[in-house]
Amino acid sequence: MTQLPPPAGVWFVTPGHSPSRFPAAHGSGADVVLVDLEDSVPAAVKPRARQEAAAFFTPSGAAGPVRGVRISSPTTRDGILDLTAIADYPARPDLVLIPKTESARDIEIAAGALDAPGYTPHLYALIETPRALEELPSIARADRIAGVVFGTADYATATGCSQGWEALLHARSALVTSAAAAGIHAIDSPFFDLDDLDALRHESERARDLGFAGKCCVHPRQLPVVTEVFTPTSEQIAAARAIVAAAADAGGRIVRVGEQMVGPPMVKAAQALLARAARMPCKANA
Repeated sequence: MTQLPPPAGVWFVTPGHSPSRFPAAHGSGADVVLVDLEDSVPAAVKPRARQEAAAFFTPSGAAGPVRGVRISSPTTRDGILDLTAIADYPARPDLVLIPKTESARDIEIAAGALDAPGYTPHLYALIETPRALEELPSIARADRIAGVVFGTADYATATGCSQGWEALLHARSALVTSAAAAGIHAIDSPFFDLDDLDALRHESERARDLGFAGKCCVHPRQLPVVTEVFTPTSEQIAAARAIVAAAADAGGRIVRVGEQMVGPPMVKAAQALLARAARMPCKANA
C-alpha cells in the first residue's frame, strides 16, 4: 500500500451493514469516507457487517477519497473480531478510527493486530470520554497515532453536559492543543441536527478557527457546507502566497504585506494553508 499523507478535511461515515450505500459514500466528495462497524450497526448484524465491509475497500481503479473503517473498541470482543476481520480483507483500509480510546495502549493494540510488511494504516483515536481527555497528552504521542477525532455525543453523556459549543469548548480546546503539540491532526465531531445547516456552518467555522483540521459528517446534505468551510478560498490562497513570497524576498526578516506586519508565525500559517490547499486541488478555488 502507498502511504498517504495523514487525512484531514471532510469526513463522512456510512453504516457497514448497508453495502447499497457504499458507492454513494465513495462518490460523496468527502476527503475521508469511513465504513462503520460500531454504533450505527445493530449487535445482531455486526458479523454480517464485518463481512460486507470488505467490499468498501475494493480498488476502484480511480483516484478517490481516503477509505477507512471505524471499529469497535479494541478492548471489547467486537473490537477484537473487527481487527481480525480487517486483517484478512483482500484490500485493507487506509485509515482505522479507534473509538473509546483511553490510553496509548489502545493504539498499540490496533497497530499490533493490523501492521504488516508494506501496510501501516493511519490510526486515529476517537476521544469521547472524560478519562480520554485526562490522558490526551500521552494518547496524542502514541507511536503509531496519526490524529484524534472528537466524539461529542458520548462525551456529553458521560459528563452530563449539553452538546452546545460553550459546554464543550474546554474539551475541544484541549484536543486541539494536545494534537498540535504532538504534530498530528484533530478532527471535530459530527453535528447531529440534520436540518439546521446554518448552525452546522457556524459550528464548522468555530471548529476551523479553533484549530481543527476537519469535521465529520453523518448525512450527505452536510457535506457541501463543511467542505466550503474547510476549503481555502481563492482570496486566502492569494494572500498566503503573497506572505510566503514577501518573506522569501526579505530573507526571513519581519516584513510588511499590505497592512499587516508579517513574521515567522504568520509565514508558517500561510505555508500550512497552501499545503492544505494543495491536498484539495479539485476543491480549492485557486
